[in-house]
Amino acid sequence: MKPKFKHRYVSALCDSNRWDGFRARHDDIVIATSYKAGTTWMQGICSALVFQATEPPVPQDQLSPWLDANFGPVEDVLAQLEGLSNRRYIKTHLPLDGIRFFDEIKYIFVGRGGKDVFMSMWNHWHNMNPEVIDALNAAPDRQGPALAHSPKDSVAVGAAFDEWLTRPTFDWENDGFPFWSHFRHAQTWWDYRDMPNILMVHYNDLLNDTDREMRRISKYLGIPVNEDIWSSLVDSVSFSSMKSNAGKMAPGATQGTWKDTSNFFHKGTNKRWEGLLTSQQIAAYDDVLNRECSTNLAKWLEFGGHID
Repeated sequence: MKPKFKHRYVSALCDSNRWDGFRARHDDIVIATSYKAGTTWMQGICSALVFQATEPPVPQDQLSPWLDANFGPVEDVLAQLEGLSNRRYIKTHLPLDGIRFFDEIKYIFVGRGGKDVFMSMWNHWHNMNPEVIDALNAAPDRQGPALAHSPKDSVAVGAAFDEWLTRPTFDWENDGFPFWSHFRHAQTWWDYRDMPNILMVHYNDLLNDTDREMRRISKYLGIPVNEDIWSSLVDSVSFSSMKSNAGKMAPGATQGTWKDTSNFFHKGTNKRWEGLLTSQQIAAYDDVLNRECSTNLAKWLEFGGHID
């Protein structure tokens, strides 16, 4: 059964209706994550595969927009996409029940453990320029909830984690503040993982064997592996390589989104929550994970592994 549009996700930051005017091409690629689960990494991988080059010809902002984001008039973003002559790779942070689904294009969903997502989100949130958040919230046609500013006190990470687990942004969710539910988002994609045009990729697997995962993605996209340049392509999407080229590789790098563009690539590691979260918070996390996700998805989000 084909996925169906169920909810309109609209806030100061995003609007799922921005996909209404999108015209798909048969070879389009859509990269889907909740947030901070490897979106930009997958954009870098798709760039390397599409262009067969160690960096894109222009900044990723000009090649791979976040269509559902309210960062500019949707007409401008759609015109930008229409003007691209290369194979397009577009990012979305929408759950599958909030996006138009096209049979003719390929989706890559990237998953990651929730505690690691939260820690990466914490840095991401604090790195956003306050002026950008204010502009989103003050937009004259804004609908839905405002985007909160990050807490000023760095020791508030524990309180923010508790709120992330218990406070929703949308009425049909149970968690995810200040963005949306990482867990419910994953479940909407997981439920359709057997579709031939959805590939599930896990952050841990990319970390453990980037070469293997890139070959898997290349095969899925129908892009032959050129062994003469393959090692250079793999090296180009390492954390250090992408961080050193943040001006081209980071989203929003050309738009003044970040206090420090290079800090968008903060650590690229897991388990930074150890020593910060209490045993009670980890137990509460496990309860939410197991409540919101099916058993197999909960296991996959935490550990990864290929899905047969």
